[in-house]
Amino acid sequence: MTSRTRPLSPHLQIYRLPLLALMSITHRATGVVLSIGLLLLAYWLAAAAYGPAAYATAAALIGSPIGYLVLFGFTVALYYHLSNGIRHLLWDAGWGFEIPQAYKSGYVVLVATAALTVVTWAIGLSI
Repeated sequence: MTSRTRPLSPHLQIYRLPLLALMSITHRATGVVLSIGLLLLAYWLAAAAYGPAAYATAAALIGSPIGYLVLFGFTVALYYHLSNGIRHLLWDAGWGFEIPQAYKSGYVVLVATAALTVVTWAIGLSI
């Protein structure tokens, strides 16, 4: 049995995904992150309903450095998913299918995500 030398198919280690593909994958991933983040919200609400001791425990957990990191990630996921969802609605209306427009709207989504996250955290930390 002889081995034939055949070209290998490109794979993720050598193939660079275009921005639009990465944004599509990230949109799906942020949907999953938001679903999991709702468990944290449900825990916080349940702790608030259970009593002051349970709420103090939840507040300490969420107010810890790791809790802030989780909340920051949730905020980024929320604003990215929202902004990209609006872009998808515009696509459903027939706007933005041309490649230059798709890339411009992709950059707008990234800038909006960063700006909304910074504004939210600036307001939240100042209160």
